[in-house]
Amino acid sequence: MDQVRLLVAIGLSFLVLFAWSMFFVDRQPVTDNQEAVQTQKPIGEEQVSNKAAEMTTAAISQGEVDAIKAAQATENPAREINVQTPFYTVRISAKGASFTSYILKKYRESVEDDAPYKELIPQELKNGVIRTSLSGKSLTGLDDAIFSIAQTEDRLVVVDAKQSIAFNWVADDGTVLTKTYTFDPDSYLIDLKVVLKNASERVLKDQLVLSVRKPVVEDKGYGFVGPSALINEKLEQIKIKKIEDKDEYKGGIKWIGVEDRYFISSIIPGTETNGGMKLELIDNMIVNQLFNPEFELSPGAQKEFQFFIFMGPKSMEVLNSLGHDLEKALNFGFFNVIAKPCLWFMNKIHSVIPNYGIAIILLTIFTKIILWPLGNKSYKSMSAMKKLQPLMTEIREKYKNDKQKMNQELMALYRTYKVNPMGGCLPMVLQIPVFFALYRMLYQAIELRHAPFFLWINDLSAPDRLFNFGFSIPFMEPPSGIPVLTIIMGATMLLQQKMSPPPGDPTQAKMMMLMPVVFTFIFINFSSGLVLYWLVNNVLSISQQYYVQTKTS
Repeated sequence: MDQVRLLVAIGLSFLVLFAWSMFFVDRQPVTDNQEAVQTQKPIGEEQVSNKAAEMTTAAISQGEVDAIKAAQATENPAREINVQTPFYTVRISAKGASFTSYILKKYRESVEDDAPYKELIPQELKNGVIRTSLSGKSLTGLDDAIFSIAQTEDRLVVVDAKQSIAFNWVADDGTVLTKTYTFDPDSYLIDLKVVLKNASERVLKDQLVLSVRKPVVEDKGYGFVGPSALINEKLEQIKIKKIEDKDEYKGGIKWIGVEDRYFISSIIPGTETNGGMKLELIDNMIVNQLFNPEFELSPGAQKEFQFFIFMGPKSMEVLNSLGHDLEKALNFGFFNVIAKPCLWFMNKIHSVIPNYGIAIILLTIFTKIILWPLGNKSYKSMSAMKKLQPLMTEIREKYKNDKQKMNQELMALYRTYKVNPMGGCLPMVLQIPVFFALYRMLYQAIELRHAPFFLWINDLSAPDRLFNFGFSIPFMEPPSGIPVLTIIMGATMLLQQKMSPPPGDPTQAKMMMLMPVVFTFIFINFSSGLVLYWLVNNVLSISQQYYVQTKTS
């Protein structure tokens, strides 16, 4: 039994050490308190335009082409249109008709009340995102195109109804490409319609490509960072270091995107397209490209492509409201089946009690109640083993030079008193998936980003620090301070260890007593939400263990 307990303890230690190595990262600057996310207008598949593959014959007058050329020639390449909705502010450049800034109005860069709002397009992305190109380069100059803008004002406020802006560009051969963005005041989703009108005398055969990009950001935690897509109903999340091994994916694509821990920038075809996704790393930038199926456009014909753009939080409520299976971007891996219901329940608690710290406490209590029978079984077995400790010590001392005989006598002792030496360990092992599911959920939940608890804990996604010493401390992520919650958690682990039956081997006993100290050092860089969960779980476990031991004594 001692060896089994030691192996379980060592296994747990390695698991937590691994988690710590994943979590021990430079965090993003902390932001303001999370505002309640407004309910998005549901957009079902029945609302999606079916014009993604529509091709029609359209008479394109020379006057229309000439007018676009004239506007294009006089367009200021530096001109940008600022669009404001209740959810975001987006800046669209005449160059490429691409997004050069996208600011979320419900999230900030840091936890301070006066911190700037969250920018999803950093300055290093000079050419912006939502770029449009043709894979075969059949239209010369498209990559550097300056579009004429139908919008005369440089500012558009979208409040009461949907509003659109059209960007037009004409190639040397007369082919016209139009990008029309439609903004909805009730949704994060942006409609994008791309229309190709072939005014040339040749057949245009090519593939339309839309791309989204983001700087490479390293995250050693459980949250995914990098390009992703939903292909053939399967979520593909490609680690940055794996892009060199495989950079092309084909199949039925519902969406592509680039993710970080809390946010995603994505392109969604109007209808699932049997196209492809190609990934590139350019100047420390991740480029995710959506390749639409190849088309042929006869002279005088036009083709429409329908897309949606989503750039925003990986919030369960938001993603579920948008449709298109975007909710699958919120992925907890193997622990999805446990983590997502826990996240849903935590948010339900928060809707009644608007404090995520209290929501974590109540969620922990709820999971402890569910696991109560397993805990009871474990603590009863441990209590029985504790009573046998004097007899076990006597047998070990008597047969210390005969291991085989010692084991035989110990097994006979277990049979006599009807004690299962594994009884205290197996229930604990069965609880490990729940623990790690909650760890992963609490690490990735954007709801905890800059969410306050009480007093000095103003961000449940960051380590708790009382005071700021103003100097660095080894093994402690800045800012340096007193990790009060972590110290209390370590004390509860020490108390719990003292309540457990000690191993017969003195060396093992010292190792077991050292574990709370090791765990405390590991947890100093965990987010305060995670530490709070573990602390509350420890307190509940101590209470349950005390109750069981008192009842069986």
